[in-house]
Amino acid sequence: MKKLTFSFLVLFNVSFLFSQTTVTGIVTDAKKTPIVGANVYLEGTYDGASTTENGEFSFETATTGTQTLVISMLSYDTHYEMGDVSYFKDLQISLLESVNALTGVTLTAGTFEAGDNSKVSVLKPLDIVTTAGALADISSALQTLPGTTTVNEDGRLFVRGGEAGETQVFIDGLRVFQFFNATANNIPTRGRFSPFLFKGTTFSTGGYSAEYGQALSSVLLLNTIDVPDQEKTEISVMSVGGGLGHTEIWGNQSLSINTSYINLSPYEALIPSTQGIRWNSPFESISGEAVFRSKGDKSLLKLYTGFNFSNLDIDQEDINFDDFVRFRLKNNNLYFNSSYKYFFENNWSMSTGVSFSWDNNAIGILENNIDNDETASHIKVKVKKGFSSRFNLNFGSELFLIDYNETFSQPNEVNFNIGYTDRLWSGFMETDIFLNNKFAMKLGIRAEHSSLIDDFTVSPRLSLAYKPGEKGQFSLAYGDFYQNPLTEVIKFEQPLGFEKASHYLLNYQHLSKGKTFRAEVYYKDYNNLVKYDTELPQFNSIFDNSGSGYAAGLDVFWRDNKSIENLEYWVSYSYLNTERDYRNFRERATPNFAPEHNLSIVTKYWVDDLRSQLGFTYTYGSGRPYDNPNTDGFLAEKTRSFNSLNFNWAYLIDQQKILYFSVNNVLGFNNINNYQYANTPNANGIFDRQAIRPAADSFFFVGFFWTISTDKKSNQLENL
Repeated sequence: MKKLTFSFLVLFNVSFLFSQTTVTGIVTDAKKTPIVGANVYLEGTYDGASTTENGEFSFETATTGTQTLVISMLSYDTHYEMGDVSYFKDLQISLLESVNALTGVTLTAGTFEAGDNSKVSVLKPLDIVTTAGALADISSALQTLPGTTTVNEDGRLFVRGGEAGETQVFIDGLRVFQFFNATANNIPTRGRFSPFLFKGTTFSTGGYSAEYGQALSSVLLLNTIDVPDQEKTEISVMSVGGGLGHTEIWGNQSLSINTSYINLSPYEALIPSTQGIRWNSPFESISGEAVFRSKGDKSLLKLYTGFNFSNLDIDQEDINFDDFVRFRLKNNNLYFNSSYKYFFENNWSMSTGVSFSWDNNAIGILENNIDNDETASHIKVKVKKGFSSRFNLNFGSELFLIDYNETFSQPNEVNFNIGYTDRLWSGFMETDIFLNNKFAMKLGIRAEHSSLIDDFTVSPRLSLAYKPGEKGQFSLAYGDFYQNPLTEVIKFEQPLGFEKASHYLLNYQHLSKGKTFRAEVYYKDYNNLVKYDTELPQFNSIFDNSGSGYAAGLDVFWRDNKSIENLEYWVSYSYLNTERDYRNFRERATPNFAPEHNLSIVTKYWVDDLRSQLGFTYTYGSGRPYDNPNTDGFLAEKTRSFNSLNFNWAYLIDQQKILYFSVNNVLGFNNINNYQYANTPNANGIFDRQAIRPAADSFFFVGFFWTISTDKKSNQLENL
């Protein structure tokens, strides 16, 4: 019996050995260099081996039939071979280097990102609200970046030779139709939204994603905070007003409420305006906002609503009138934004949302009254699929609805009504393709149709990026961009088409520990710009789309927060060469809002002994063109250069109480924004003029900020 059992075991083992299959091959990288230590195994079994120093592997298996051979190695994409195990012999396996989000190439042409988790951050949320001269205004802080122009009498974003109306703003991917407060002519405006609301900012100065449209020059993308870190109350007492905010958290839900009241009457009584303005009723505003957030296991819902009421009544000097001209303004604004994101299995996600705004202006100029009312909404759905670390697909559709009405009335005259309605549909598709850690591309296309214009456009977008070394990379971008004519023109319901701009950008960026260098050259080709034959657009103007132009330039940015302890600074320089033939221009010329050179130097220094942060910002802009009717040239003369040195000081009374002081244009530079000429010549045949200057050379601000939080450590330094 023992002999029989032994014989059976011998026969079984011999049979087993003869049924074994040997799996062999070699594993290399894309350059045919052997990879040592790669794991090679049959999925669902313990059969496998590691590659040798020659990249070779060999192991035996009793498994038969169709199997999956897995080859994995750190820093490389996992490779799969499927087939009958008997064919897994002398395999030649080439592994692709995995794309690393931390060290790999990124697409950065034309884009400045400002978020705590952004690898290409050059302006963090803290920077936006602590830059001297910005006074916690998002757009003012962004004007210290290259590609922007400081138009002192306006306050909005002018980017690379583009008008302010060529930049659009989005919150959580949804359009904000009236981002800036209403204001009077030659008095700069500010953004409506509180800086603390946002966790990150992306400012694209050109060549932006196919997901966004209706902007010839740039887009500003703001992302609200997903989940607040703690409950807290924030109290502000300022020389121009006060504010109160509170955040409440329960489980995965939270609510933040913020209110503020601004009144310049006390400031004007103490430091009255001196440059051609008399305040009958200084600027006054009351605003409030609320953000509700609900986070699920695979979803995130955010609801935002905000309102703003502002009022002012001033007399402005005008060379064509013997007395000052009275201007009155009351503005009411309501904005609502709802966004929902859901994450499905297999790297699918869907984002959908809607924004709604209502804006009303009641304007009085002398005895004339203008009342305009705009109701607008944006509906959007977007789907994203991550197929691998190398390929992402992003596509969606959106609808913009705009209704605008304006009434102009004079005493004892018939009212004049104008307005328009537009339904603009768009669809977009975009892919991110990472060939390896050194080369990536973004391919996109956007289509739009406007019911008002009754035309259809298709816009290709392309971005390429190449990373030759560990710290530096090159980026290239091209795109076509379309936009409806601005409201000031399209409200007269003339048969006009889309305006168009084509962008070409080449970018180099170098990132090292605490240091950023960035340089970008660009060219913008404008076509189909609106022209009219009167001084200002009006109902009897002759309009067409025959305008054109170009903008070319160089932007340079340097930031350093490591070289000197407690000191952080950045330097921005922009060179701009641009000309246009549009509006009522009689020939191609450089517009008044486009100086040739712009420079910003921002410094922030923390002084331990004083428990203080000190900040300085110096801004320079070369002279801006203006038109002198006493000469034959058109927009041929230039103002003196613009200079401003701003200072701020934040003193920590204790961990949660801050005393804050700032002054804009501390040296009192005598800046001239433009000149206004008389409509008719004087007795000597000369057109008289007066300088358009800021209402005051300098502005002072004092505030006390108190935070009451759960950790008893947080403060509002980030909001100053």
